[in-house]
Amino acid sequence: MKYSELTKEELSALLETQRREYEDVAAKGYKVDIARGKPCYEQALLAADMLQGPAADQFPKAALNYGNLEGLPEVRELFAKILGLDASEIFVGGNSSLNLMYDTVQRGLQFGFGGCEPWNKTKIKFLCPVPGYDRHFGICEHFGIEMINIPMTGHGPNMDLVEAYVASDASVKGIWCIPKYSNPTGETYSDEVVERLATMPVAAKDFRIFWDNAYCVHELTDSPDKLANIMAIAKKAGTEDRIFEFTSTSKITLAGAGVACMGMSAANLKEALSHITFQTIGYDKVNQYRHLVYLKDPEHIAEIMDKQRAIIAPKFAAIIDAFERNFGDDCDIAKWTNPKGGYFISLDVLEGCAKEVGRLCKAAGLTLTSAGATYPYGRDDADRNLRIAPTFTNADDLPAAIEILVASVKLACVAKLAEERA
Repeated sequence: MKYSELTKEELSALLETQRREYEDVAAKGYKVDIARGKPCYEQALLAADMLQGPAADQFPKAALNYGNLEGLPEVRELFAKILGLDASEIFVGGNSSLNLMYDTVQRGLQFGFGGCEPWNKTKIKFLCPVPGYDRHFGICEHFGIEMINIPMTGHGPNMDLVEAYVASDASVKGIWCIPKYSNPTGETYSDEVVERLATMPVAAKDFRIFWDNAYCVHELTDSPDKLANIMAIAKKAGTEDRIFEFTSTSKITLAGAGVACMGMSAANLKEALSHITFQTIGYDKVNQYRHLVYLKDPEHIAEIMDKQRAIIAPKFAAIIDAFERNFGDDCDIAKWTNPKGGYFISLDVLEGCAKEVGRLCKAAGLTLTSAGATYPYGRDDADRNLRIAPTFTNADDLPAAIEILVASVKLACVAKLAEERA
């Protein structure tokens, strides 16, 4: 139904119904968590064999000693195949791509890029597609970097706005991008958006694109989205130095014990190594090799991800089905995405209601990502976006999460409309 078309009397009666339904759900004492995009225990068990070997005498000598600061050559080659880069452009780090992003921003602040002055010499800005990833925004806020909202369009960030900012303002030094199955909207950047990002004129010579390709192999359907290779496009345009690409195995093998990598131009890699060499003698090459033995090649990774999909895709389907049954195509209090991959569903509720939905969910036993977290500084001015993370919850508990979420959305939104009509 279109809730906004109900009369004052109809809304009043519906409000009482929704309040009773919510109270009935809240009284059941559920405790469910769909706050973060974490793999569930069943997903972790898929990689259990990796913890059994190989035996120490099967490791290459390079994995058991200092050196290879850029990472084991074979692991660099594997990541290169995944990302469509050359192995010479790959740096393999520790367990966290977020750590690599943080360090890269910090190097820009302290040392600068490409011979330009350090970013901390002046006030700088980053463009932030919204709704987006709270941990990206947290890095900027931690370092005092001003953030500028760029709305997502369904095909990536609004490029007219992006191009206007980067062409006219040399203090705009970076943009955060999750180009495939973006967090939380699930959209994949179109070929046109990727092309424009790689080739657009920029006022700052040291402008950098932080290309967080976290979900590059994380499909939910048999018809996955295809993402254009931004580095290949940038090389043709002579802009390859503006690209820093990141990914990790955190949601392929073991969260918190995976392997992360960064892809970049030869010049950027040389510059990065000149600083990293003072930071560490080398990352965990034992873990790198262990991953190489388990992952083998892109074809085997695809087989692993098919098993991952068998576990998590039904959870996404259950939530989407519940939204369709309870809200429907014409509903004006809830709109949601139906991603082909990644880890999130983006839910937009009636303006001014997201925080209240979150409060109601918490009171009934459901933990959500805080309303506003998908915007810089935690400020969603419309107060409407909620990030739904289906993966971590036990499949048996998911119906409870859905029941609480639906009841909370209906009560919060109907109460808002009833208040406006009063």
